Amino acid sequence: MLLSYFQEDLLEAGCDEAGRGCLAGPVFAAAVIFPKDYFHPLLNDSKKLSEKKRMELRPIIERDALAYAVTSVSPQEIDAINIHNASYKAMHLALDQLKVAPEFLIIDGNRFIPYKNLPHQCIIKGDGKYLSIAAASILAKTYRDEYMLELSKEFPVYDWASNKGYPTVKHRNAVLEFGMTPHHRKTFTVSRPQLTLF
Repeated sequence: MLLSYFQEDLLEAGCDEAGRGCLAGPVFAAAVIFPKDYFHPLLNDSKKLSEKKRMELRPIIERDALAYAVTSVSPQEIDAINIHNASYKAMHLALDQLKVAPEFLIIDGNRFIPYKNLPHQCIIKGDGKYLSIAAASILAKTYRDEYMLELSKEFPVYDWASNKGYPTVKHRNAVLEFGMTPHHRKTFTVSRPQLTLF
């Protein structure tokens, strides 16, 4: 069962990102603040939920949160500042947009660039431990998936409707055959899929 908060004295926001390991598309991030003792039995790490379940939970999160925000950083900026810094920037942008100011941050992962001198705690696999991080992971994932689905209509050969920009065999083969689009991260290496192992 996921926990409602990491500490109980300060108003806490959970943060997570989606799309860090993709070859194409922005990196998205979300921040969510829930009421102090909020609980929902179906909230979990977005990777452990079906696409249908994530989409069912998104409006519940948006309705129940004291505040939430979803933002993104473009492939061009990812190339300019690297994916780690772009992920932190996306989280900072989401925190900037919260209509309620948090006093403490819990971050999925093991590293973070401090935000406005607020105290924070990095939590490895936090999206499977804390409700607000799980909710942030669902928002970031669903908004990013919708974005990639729209892009896929213009660039169908890359199969973004299915892979959402991640480096599947079909996606990598398409890049090698057709080249990169303006939505690809130019600094990410696209290797030829090894279809036969010797």
